[in-house]
Amino acid sequence: MRSISRRTQICAVIGNPVGHSLSPAIHNAAYEALDLDFAYVACPVEDVKGALTGMRAIGNFRGMSVTIPHKIEVMKYVDEVAQVDRSIGSINTVIHDGDKLIGLGTDGPGALKALADSGVELAGKSVLMVGAGGVARAIAFTLARNTTRAELSILDIDEAVLRKLAADLDAGTDAIVKPVVSSNQSLAEAMETADIVIHCTPVGMHPNVDASLIPPELFRPGQVVFDVVYTPLETKLLADAKSRGLKTISGVEMFVNQAALQFEHFTGIEAPVEVMRRVVMDHLTS
Repeated sequence: MRSISRRTQICAVIGNPVGHSLSPAIHNAAYEALDLDFAYVACPVEDVKGALTGMRAIGNFRGMSVTIPHKIEVMKYVDEVAQVDRSIGSINTVIHDGDKLIGLGTDGPGALKALADSGVELAGKSVLMVGAGGVARAIAFTLARNTTRAELSILDIDEAVLRKLAADLDAGTDAIVKPVVSSNQSLAEAMETADIVIHCTPVGMHPNVDASLIPPELFRPGQVVFDVVYTPLETKLLADAKSRGLKTISGVEMFVNQAALQFEHFTGIEAPVEVMRRVVMDHLTS
């Protein structure tokens, strides 16, 4: 058990609920591995403004991870947010730097790193995103700002949410964006030209592990399939894609990457990514 002193830097995840969060286990294992005087706790929070006021008042409250349902509201109480994150409309990280609270997002960069680590080349490729919610927004803006000549098709059943994301991407990036209201026909047509498929909805998440939005017969040779869902480790979507010989990327990679990026923002030290991944895998397979 590491000692806690008045010099210990405090980090926390806030949300409601947060009892299921793996963040404390992941971050504390990383602190221990590098012998850092940090401690990370989970805090159920309803009063977001009060939580951020408390963070300002506590000198050694260094970092905060933000989860559902506070990712949007928390933006109102920080001093700085990068333009890309303002465009996305949510953040998941707050850093206490001197007298300022700086907000940012790590979900999009975490997804981009997962693709890069898997050797996926994005330049000039046709990307299909299934879903237009919060995670999709983070990934779409990150891809649009960090890749060249990529064509981004986005499918969702909610036309208003879909159109809003497309309009924001058109205004804030140079990406070629094609918003399409999801149907059996539009999905089939989009799959005919997609090089990379990124699934950004909760469909297939535990306990509904037998569900998938993409019928296996729609897959084409050479496609890459990335599912942001990480419980179960291999969703039906990924299992179907793998059975067709396609490259697949688990949501675990995005989850670990976004946590590692938060760790680095909090500590200023390179994250022990394999330690963090092992903690996640141990929890998900136990």
